[in-house]
Amino acid sequence: MIKQYLLLTKPGIVFGNLISVAGGFFLASRGNIDLVLFLATALGVSLIIASGCVFNNYIDRDIDEKMERTRNRALVRGLVPPAHAILYACALGIAGVTLLHKTANPLATTLTLAGFVVYVGLYSLWLKRRSVYGTLVGSLSGAVPPVVGYCAVSNRFDMGAAILLLIFSLWQMPHSYAIAIFRFNDYLTANIPVLPVIRGISAAKRQIVLYIAAFLVATLMLSISGYAGYSYFVVAAVSGACWLWMGVSGYTAADDRVWAKKLFVCSIVTITALSVMMSVDFQAAQKMVLALVSQPCNRLPGNELTFCTPVSGI
Repeated sequence: MIKQYLLLTKPGIVFGNLISVAGGFFLASRGNIDLVLFLATALGVSLIIASGCVFNNYIDRDIDEKMERTRNRALVRGLVPPAHAILYACALGIAGVTLLHKTANPLATTLTLAGFVVYVGLYSLWLKRRSVYGTLVGSLSGAVPPVVGYCAVSNRFDMGAAILLLIFSLWQMPHSYAIAIFRFNDYLTANIPVLPVIRGISAAKRQIVLYIAAFLVATLMLSISGYAGYSYFVVAAVSGACWLWMGVSGYTAADDRVWAKKLFVCSIVTITALSVMMSVDFQAAQKMVLALVSQPCNRLPGNELTFCTPVSGI
């Protein structure tokens, strides 16, 4: 029974978001790590994400039974009473919000709650079943964890936080479309209006390439803006280019589902590599900024850097 309650929280999603939380947290820390704050932030965000996943399981239990991938979930099979799931989700969410409020800062707590509302309210309860734009709205909630990690340290939403939000939002789109392609029959059976089902796989392929290209540009902005170093820049460029190449290869793929699975795996590898690199490559950040400006930049509170007069032609 304990296993069923654990599975309701979708541990894979929680763990994946933990990696991105760490990336944002360590990026903002710049080597000056508050371990207690990190553990509290990671646990608090994990509890709230777990709460959202349990609510999502409760909301989707009618369509989950129609999909091969989800028909054996605990709520579908009646292994966990729906009322217990609601109480469980509420307890997880309250615990997470309380922990973040007491250990982090109001900004980090508010951002986490905003992501929760978008995921449970706008996405799960409304747009997922009604609009092809549900994926786009859902991508915003998926991009919140690294921003929360960043803001837990910086206590402000600055350009670094905005770039992180952009990177992870853009990443969510081709990642989600890849899932929708290789799970096409499931989404079709459950009547979920994802792009490949509504507008066709060819349209989804075009969107995938465009989003990956935009994602690649956004990832490089972390270094260009002085928040990450040269090593991160190289990894971002190479991994993004490989993902883009794989996206373009979809135009000539013999089997769309096989290609989509490979694209999905590549998306996981790419975002994990970026999260790790932004965590460790902070020492070269100042050098990157100095190479892009004509005079040294003043260091702002929180060890952030700001641009001075730009070099002519940049």
